[in-house]
Amino acid sequence: MYKVKAYAATHPASPLAPLAIERRDPTATDVRIEILFCGVCHSDLHQVRDEWHGAMPTVYPCVPGHEIIGRVTAVGSQVTRFKSGDLVGVGCLVDSDGTCAQCRAGLEQLCAAAVLTYNSPDKHSGGVTLGGYAESIVVDERFVLRIPSSLDPAAAAPLLCAGITTYSPLRRARVGRGTKVGIVGLGGLGHMGVKIAHALGAHVHVLTTSPGKRSDALRLGADEVIVTRDSEQMRRHAGTFEFILDTVSAEHDINAYLNLLRPDGNITLVGAPSQPFTIPAFSLLMGRRSLSGSVIGGLPETQEMLEFCAEHAITADVEVIPIQRINAAFERLQRSDVKYRFVIDMASLRGLA
Repeated sequence: MYKVKAYAATHPASPLAPLAIERRDPTATDVRIEILFCGVCHSDLHQVRDEWHGAMPTVYPCVPGHEIIGRVTAVGSQVTRFKSGDLVGVGCLVDSDGTCAQCRAGLEQLCAAAVLTYNSPDKHSGGVTLGGYAESIVVDERFVLRIPSSLDPAAAAPLLCAGITTYSPLRRARVGRGTKVGIVGLGGLGHMGVKIAHALGAHVHVLTTSPGKRSDALRLGADEVIVTRDSEQMRRHAGTFEFILDTVSAEHDINAYLNLLRPDGNITLVGAPSQPFTIPAFSLLMGRRSLSGSVIGGLPETQEMLEFCAEHAITADVEVIPIQRINAAFERLQRSDVKYRFVIDMASLRGLA
């Protein structure tokens, strides 16, 4: 075991503060990574404040962070895919059973024994996993991703959550040239959905309550912006969308979007509102519409997404911050005051006494 500097929360109401944590020495199949950048995901905020207590209670101290970009500094004796100096990434998962049907199909995110990058049972320490708001991390090579050299490391960090979260359902829906796609919301997830859908060749519409987001939506690759409070705009597009990706986590009326679907159209949720939806059966029955959900992707699909983003020069729009500003960033994140993702420069942590 060795000690590293980290930032952690020790209570739901406490700010994040410096804390020394222990990492395991690399086993035969492990990769040790010096963390260069770590994205700030809204789920970090939820987890730190124990807002998902019913489903995923937070164990303290909690070190968040699952959008990790770093350099390999050591590898175990059986590691074959990586060497010291490689630029790599770690996303939302650091382990799974490796033997179930989902793992064998490259769908590790659906494994019943999947281990999240933080706040999951850690078989090595006996406690819980500790995430990327830290100097370094040790991860089994199966869960380490190669970062294409053409991608800016800081702007690539959010691809490991926001990127794969939007890429996976768009690919599963076979979105391609000419597909009429709606992206609900233009935040951290939504702006990645727009970029990826545009690169896939879709005709992209951003669905937003905010008319002021029009110029940014078009800059990011949208073909049109629909202000959902404008009943005439919504009426004009009723029954015309093949696929809608709903990225919004705030409470909203899903039926308004179901009515936009053409026959056999689908809405996939990647946002997670705290309150359940009320959906009249006829919203689905008429037109054979469907409503589904999606969460990140497996390791093969995540690597595919990174290569796709490199090919199309796609990264997140980021604001890079020092770790000392993480609590202010959380407050701004709560107010949706960021375009579009915060990313922590971990050099600021290594500089701490």
